[in-house]
Amino acid sequence: MDNFESFSLPKSLYRSLEKLKLNKPTEVQVKAIPHILAGKDVIVSAPTGTGKTLAFCVPIIKNLLADKNNHAIVISPTRELASQIMSVFQSLLFHNREVKNAILIGGTPMNKQLFQLKANPQLIVGTPGRINDHLTRKTLKLNNTKFVVLDEMDRMLDMGFSIQIDEIVKFLPEKRQVLMLSATIPAPILKLCKKYLNEPEKIAIDAAEIVNTDIKQEFIHTSKDGKYHELLDQLEKRKGTKIIFVKTRLNADDLAKRLSKDSYRARAIHGALRQHQREKIIRLFRKEEYEIVVATDVAARGIDVPHIKHVINYNLPTCPEDYVHRVGRTGRAGQEGNAVCFISPNENKEWHALEVFLDPSKAKSRRTSNSRRPNSNRPNSRRRPNNKFGKPRPPR
Repeated sequence: MDNFESFSLPKSLYRSLEKLKLNKPTEVQVKAIPHILAGKDVIVSAPTGTGKTLAFCVPIIKNLLADKNNHAIVISPTRELASQIMSVFQSLLFHNREVKNAILIGGTPMNKQLFQLKANPQLIVGTPGRINDHLTRKTLKLNNTKFVVLDEMDRMLDMGFSIQIDEIVKFLPEKRQVLMLSATIPAPILKLCKKYLNEPEKIAIDAAEIVNTDIKQEFIHTSKDGKYHELLDQLEKRKGTKIIFVKTRLNADDLAKRLSKDSYRARAIHGALRQHQREKIIRLFRKEEYEIVVATDVAARGIDVPHIKHVINYNLPTCPEDYVHRVGRTGRAGQEGNAVCFISPNENKEWHALEVFLDPSKAKSRRTSNSRRPNSNRPNSRRRPNNKFGKPRPPR
């Protein structure tokens, strides 16, 4: 499919897509949009950066424009992702100001949200906690909600939002269309799929394409003490903007301060920052006033900065599925990207989990010998490059 015309969209929506230079739908959009327009529940599994957001935004806007009595709610795990989704909606609604909307997220003034809700918005985007706050206050009514989107469902489970989502569902009408999206679909999500969705159409991008093939990846084994020196070496070699992933808020703050002392323009972003602080950092990062952002997994969801050239996994993700989201911050919109993983001996458990996730055959063939792995007392490192992502090369 070469263009969006086969979806029979409103002319104003075509103009918005043209203005955004979105001429050809991606694979996930080609597969998902017809089912959504047909009124079917859908579960979508596709890598980050493949166009999942547009896949539900386009058909929802068409339905909201067709009938003002139609209402939609999009539930997102993080404030950043909710803001990003709303930005996509607003850019598509550039020529249609009649669709009122509200964004309900923590860290922003409640009065502003109350003002938006009084206008009876057709479209609501928010995080589970703040949505439940408004439902409890009775300032939000969902009885006319026809479309429900559960975005990044795997992350919402990881963050413990399942109970809050159950509470939200109680306020929704029985007759509704539910769209569930995620980069990965582990067993717990399949269970929720049966709970929330009615005979859904399943759409999945081939597992072999779980990470964009335009992303060049490299795996570096290093000692724990030598990791920062390896980072400086990599930063010197890698030109352009970078996002560095760490495990905790404290890790993010410490590493950003350390890099700043070494004359790098770096800032940390994590869940402990106020919403306006996080938005400011992302805004300045987009303007390239910072060359490096050090982020935790939670804060990184929703960071959509097209010019990110490099993703550096300073700490391996605890959950291997998060690797997909991390690496997906680069190589967006058809551009080439670069990613590197630092692997220290104390992260062998995470490394094995990641190996198996990326290549299930490793579960049976993993070598248990550590005789040739780098000594944890040595500050040097061993690089294991992998030009185009297929299977990472295991330690010898």
